[in-house]
Amino acid sequence: MAALDTTRATTGSFGLVGRIGETFASVVNAVVEWNDTRVTRNVLSGLTDRELEDIGMCRGDIDIVAEGRR
Repeated sequence: MAALDTTRATTGSFGLVGRIGETFASVVNAVVEWNDTRVTRNVLSGLTDRELEDIGMCRGDIDIVAEGRR
């Protein structure tokens, strides 16, 4: 039978080191989200008006979709 020890500290609870790691992860996440938005915007901007219409969008929707507001 397996035993599970639930009394160990989690990775993010080591004081200053945990806060530094959390800050680093937050910065990395922000960069990844920025890049995803940039790539989506570039791909959608490369489509013709007809192609955008085929997927139910217009040029004005590109920023909204890229930023995940829709």
